[in-house]
Amino acid sequence: MGTNDTLIVVQFLIIIFLCINLLLIITFFQKECFYSTTRYILFAVTLLSDSLMLVMSDILLIVNYFHFPIQIWVCIIFNVVLLLYNIVTPVTLTAMTLERYVAICMPLRHAELCSTRSTMHCILIIHGFSSVPCIVVLSTFFASASFSLYKQYSSCSVEIFMLHRWQDHVRSAVQQFYFLIMVIIIVFAYVKIMKVAKAASGEDKKSSWKGLKTVILHGFQLLLCLIQMWCPFVETAALQIDFVLFVDIRYTNYILFNITPRCLSPLIYGLRDETFFHALKNYAFIGFYKRNI
Repeated sequence: MGTNDTLIVVQFLIIIFLCINLLLIITFFQKECFYSTTRYILFAVTLLSDSLMLVMSDILLIVNYFHFPIQIWVCIIFNVVLLLYNIVTPVTLTAMTLERYVAICMPLRHAELCSTRSTMHCILIIHGFSSVPCIVVLSTFFASASFSLYKQYSSCSVEIFMLHRWQDHVRSAVQQFYFLIMVIIIVFAYVKIMKVAKAASGEDKKSSWKGLKTVILHGFQLLLCLIQMWCPFVETAALQIDFVLFVDIRYTNYILFNITPRCLSPLIYGLRDETFFHALKNYAFIGFYKRNI
């Protein structure tokens, strides 16, 4: 497949997933039970985060494809959003995993710990926690770059902020630390929910196993996000071998480890969740009926 064909495929996939996310976001605001329930609020956060991430990364993909240089300060704005929301999604997934853990393993405290007020505080904490890697990357860049650099034009990518090799090592260390913490939380929740699922009976057992499957899917999403952190190292090695190979690997990584994990959230909560799925079907049916009328 040629580079033009690959770019067209990427645009096609992004448009499809943005339309799906938009439909799910609209459905979320149709019923009060969704925007007053923790897991649905966090689900909406992932949809908005993923949609913004896809739009911003696609703009940079197109800009770099046509070799359109932009000023460094504009590139900084783009990368602030990308660096932040690249972490927001996995951190939110971890919070959703903890919500499932509380719902199944601590059901009597679920209403207290997962109230709407607590969820709003949780969203602020998620964004504050997710901003640390972005602050680290930009701080090391601002400390090393001269003022004249901000007015220069360049192809835009996060690599331009890595003026020294140690900056890249610091960024990698912070990101790997974050994902290590998240993996530990996922495994902890999985083990605890599995114990409850084995001990439960009847409806409780069914609910526990469903929660366990949700945790597994969150773990798979986090795995894809973790692999994405290693993509720059693979791409750098490929660039030293052959530029065409580098371009092919970069597009493949973008589809598999950038787009794919951000398209699993609609599957996990948009289609697997019965309440949300029924609301989605009703909204789609009503919209189709009104259009025919």
